[in-house]
Amino acid sequence: MSAFYREKVLSVRHWTDTLFSFRATRDSGFRFQNGQFAMIGLEVEGRPLLRAYSMASANHEEELEFFSIKVPNGPLTSKLQKIREGDEILVGRKATGTLITDNLIPGKRLLLLSTGTGLAPFASLIKDPDVYERYETIVLVHGCRQVSELAYGEDLVATLRDDELFGPLLSEKLMYYPTVTREPFRNRGRITDLISSEQLFNDIHQSPLNIDTDRIMMCGSPGMLEELKVMFESGGFIEGSGNKPGHFVIEKAFVER
Repeated sequence: MSAFYREKVLSVRHWTDTLFSFRATRDSGFRFQNGQFAMIGLEVEGRPLLRAYSMASANHEEELEFFSIKVPNGPLTSKLQKIREGDEILVGRKATGTLITDNLIPGKRLLLLSTGTGLAPFASLIKDPDVYERYETIVLVHGCRQVSELAYGEDLVATLRDDELFGPLLSEKLMYYPTVTREPFRNRGRITDLISSEQLFNDIHQSPLNIDTDRIMMCGSPGMLEELKVMFESGGFIEGSGNKPGHFVIEKAFVER
């Protein structure tokens, strides 16, 4: 098991019947860039059972945080959702992922588009002072089916707004836009529709999508990612990677099982 750090669970919080987050110790040797993911999991019958999870904590924090879905029959999450304080998890030694700012061409407005637990890498990124240095405006969009599923993100943003360091940065630069599809709420609709109709930009009193100034990161359901990719590429936006920066980047590795 030398490929893994063994970390101790420090706290677990169940947000809904299907969503939970947990914090764990962090080995001083574990390095990552905000927005990246690692393989994490449990030792089951002497063997590692792993899935890709984005770090929801920032790289300057002493603890690790993860945000997870619960799948009743999921090989890993059916077990992971039962962890308690003091339990041990495995964390892969190598972090990777495309949702890092260096994979984007410089711009003025950063759109962080997420559904469900795809919010996790953006929880890390909005705690990165460098992101606020690079962009004039950061728009965090989180789409869920039900209002209750927004709780983790709403708590995160509220906590940061009260933070001595990040409070002023958020008030000046961060726009948080939660939206749901299956219940009454102040923002309703799928992210793809909200962008194509320009409703999102009207609601936050911002100018519509502009290839010259907008840069985009996406993490969430495969359907959303594919629709948005087609939409953005039809507008001339180019997907970025570690080899060549672009106008948008996609992370497809977050856990759904």
